[in-house]
Amino acid sequence: MDLGISAKRAAVAAGSAGLGFGSAAALAAEGARVAICGRDGARVRDAAEQIGHGCVPLVADVGTAAGATAFVDAARDALGGIDILVPNAGGPPTGNFATTPVDAYPAALELNLMSIVAMCKAAVPDMQERGWGRVVAITSFSVRQPVPNLILSNTARAGATGFLKTLAREVAKDGVTVNSVQPGVHATDRIAQIYGGDMAAVTASIPAGFLGDPADFGQVVAFLCSEHARFVTGVHLPVDGGSIAGLL
Repeated sequence: MDLGISAKRAAVAAGSAGLGFGSAAALAAEGARVAICGRDGARVRDAAEQIGHGCVPLVADVGTAAGATAFVDAARDALGGIDILVPNAGGPPTGNFATTPVDAYPAALELNLMSIVAMCKAAVPDMQERGWGRVVAITSFSVRQPVPNLILSNTARAGATGFLKTLAREVAKDGVTVNSVQPGVHATDRIAQIYGGDMAAVTASIPAGFLGDPADFGQVVAFLCSEHARFVTGVHLPVDGGSIAGLL
């Protein structure tokens, strides 16, 4: 299926590894011109080389609103504009209510909420002006079913989902769709860190019976960026192998 995004310009945050890398690779394979970022220059350059298709590597830390805005500005300069934005960032430290101090929350909110707000503020107005745009944020299935010992992530990503849903309704008339994809357990370094490398036990808890593949995840992101998905907005799509137990 031709997704209709050949030559569209895509900025994928934290695209040097994991789900960001999978998303950037899928978009580039569809003919989009892609810019990715990461904090480690050598790592992000290597990732861009693996993605190919002229992928542009940028060194940026999207863990703060200022860093997130700087990435969007750099991507716009490199690509000549941004048609597709994939907000993404790493996760905050693990911990529960008892072990997490109050002063740990602002940094988590900056990382997984304010960075998304800042990237959208920097990229979406131009999309509105052109009458076409796609925002597909990578969040977490914890928005629907909070994950034990991840209270900071659960809190920040829930806020991000509320922001994205509100934004989607405000810009839909301008030809801009805003969605998020909520990954469950995928084969990434972050998941290995959270679960201490005991992936067999984690895999056994997934109804599908296997870990998610970042490349498959990227294909879902690419579809939501496509012309075919132009009537899909305000959606927060779980990609979790059936892990979420809720009806909605």
